[in-house]
Amino acid sequence: MMTDNTNPYLEPESPLDTAEAMEGLAEVSGPAAFKAKQKADQVEEANQALIDLTAKLTAMEEALAQSNDQLLRTVAEMDNLRKRSIREREDAGKYAITGFSKDLLDVADTFQRALQSIPADLREDARINSLIQGIEATERSLLTCFEKNGIKKIEPLDEPFNPNFHEVMFEAPVPGKAAGIIIQVIEPGYVINDRLLRPARVGVAKATPADGNLHVVDTQA
Repeated sequence: MMTDNTNPYLEPESPLDTAEAMEGLAEVSGPAAFKAKQKADQVEEANQALIDLTAKLTAMEEALAQSNDQLLRTVAEMDNLRKRSIREREDAGKYAITGFSKDLLDVADTFQRALQSIPADLREDARINSLIQGIEATERSLLTCFEKNGIKKIEPLDEPFNPNFHEVMFEAPVPGKAAGIIIQVIEPGYVINDRLLRPARVGVAKATPADGNLHVVDTQA
């Protein structure tokens, strides 16, 4: 039995054979490494392109959201402008005669003062009775014309004082009247479609010491 471990069919490698084998391996691994690097570069470029695309998409979404917000604001502003224009047209129709109406209040006051200045005994005189009736009829016609145009007279006798529609000219203690109740209308007021033309000038009841309530009437609107 042969004890030699040497394979008779294999020749020992020489240093030259080993170098050639290493050189062949280098030739095989060189192009593979280049291809791997090229593939890695392509993957990196694709990732960068994806990142850039995502950034552009995000920017577009933000711009779209901004544009949508501006559009909604513009629509809201246009709607508010439309509503304000409608209100202004309605107010123009309701209150266009405000200035003219204020001038006519002096005419109504003149009629009222003329009637109040006639002594009671003269009212029974047939010679001027027709004149009085004519003045009263003219005043009624004027007030009717006022009402047709939304103008109403304010005569708040025995009503609580309201600083939005009344102006206090004096205060006086009146037995049986609570503080702040109107006891006299010195000059009637007028409103046009619920907007004040002129406050009613009034006198109001003042609290008496016996009432135990000496508060001051608030005359400020």
